[in-house]
Amino acid sequence: MILLQLSAAQGPDECALAVAKALQRLMHEAAQRQVRVQVLEREEGARRGTLVSALLALDGDQADGLARDWEGTLQWTCPSPYRPNHGRKNWFFGGARFAPPPASLEGEIRFEAQRASGPGGQHVNTTDSAVRAIHLASGISVKVQSERSQHANKRLAILLIGQRLAQRADEADGALRAERRLFHHRVERGNPVRCFKGERFEPA
Repeated sequence: MILLQLSAAQGPDECALAVAKALQRLMHEAAQRQVRVQVLEREEGARRGTLVSALLALDGDQADGLARDWEGTLQWTCPSPYRPNHGRKNWFFGGARFAPPPASLEGEIRFEAQRASGPGGQHVNTTDSAVRAIHLASGISVKVQSERSQHANKRLAILLIGQRLAQRADEADGALRAERRLFHHRVERGNPVRCFKGERFEPA
């Protein structure tokens, strides 16, 4: 399982629209490669239908290749749908893949099986597939129930705790900035790894 984040990188509304369009295209490409995508977190943009960022979990044999295709600076070329007379047509956003936490992290976590709750049809509340994971040293805890197997939920919980530990390290010491937080300021305006064009967000 791989964590990938798409970010408008503090760009204007057009960049947030590009992120929303990119998420749709990524979902399409994932389906073609039989990669499962879960949207773990999403931050809505100021305008309807836009996304400031989206944190995704990719799972499948081709997940690594898919993540590589979306890693780095990304460019969307299209006249602004919000500012008709605006001269700028190139909008930059980015994708960042995060390294998995060290294997030793699992030994620092206590796992508790729980019954899933909430919507989900007949499979909810029938098995103890949900997992609450608690990082013993920090007290950080997450509950994951998006997968039907306890093992898969456990893997995802470890990834999420790793990300939250990185965020906490960033807050505690500026010299140890978490990659996820810093990424929002790191997108280069140029040299994109992939380019898209037009309202239909087609590869350029």
